[in-house]
Amino acid sequence: MTENSLTMEPVAYIRTDFSDKFGIPRQSGLVPELSGEVVFTPAYSQPDAVRGLSGFSHIWLLWGFHAAVRPEGKGWSATVRPPRLGGNARVGVFASRSPFRPNPVGLSCVKLEQVCADQQPVKLLVSGIDLLDGTPVYDIKPYIPVADCRPDAAEGYTAETRLHRLCADFPASLLSLLPESKRQAAIALLEQDPRPGYSDDPERIYGVHFAGFDIRFRTAENRLRVVAVVTADGKEHTD
Repeated sequence: MTENSLTMEPVAYIRTDFSDKFGIPRQSGLVPELSGEVVFTPAYSQPDAVRGLSGFSHIWLLWGFHAAVRPEGKGWSATVRPPRLGGNARVGVFASRSPFRPNPVGLSCVKLEQVCADQQPVKLLVSGIDLLDGTPVYDIKPYIPVADCRPDAAEGYTAETRLHRLCADFPASLLSLLPESKRQAAIALLEQDPRPGYSDDPERIYGVHFAGFDIRFRTAENRLRVVAVVTADGKEHTD
């Protein structure tokens, strides 16, 4: 350990409906319907630690890419290939939000729905999440509009892709298998197009693991159609 190194431990872990990385929105706030719980660890589960937080509508979560595993012997790379750009164009790692970074740290702005400080463990109910279930949270800060909002900010290469959406067709017979509280979120995350930008095979069946279901779909041009849903008991349902 060097003199200037930093040691961090999680103050909380987040619980979400995503057991797999595929399908998670690429940025926080893109799917407001997606909810999660920030559950504090015993050492930090103190009501005093969140005193005053309920006065804010949004918070920043500083978290770790705990499931981003580099190939054996591979270090960090100065450039990465953002999937949304087709997987071919390279940009600098510090001009991206790739999980493969010198320090695997992520940052998300989420909506704070409720502070649950009158129970143990202390929890924060949040929405607009983009995190895998079990992600370690290293710090939490309030979102301060006067300091954090920059309406005139340039958006770089993300301007090319931010409006990309699919028209999602989720047959009613399959959608009804999901709890009613999860249906709109499932449709919204599919509309975000979970596929890498370089994948456009109309015959391929993709699968998103969400809320205990495996939602399987095909795409053609800008349309997505759900073709099957596998429930927790392993049974595959088709339309």
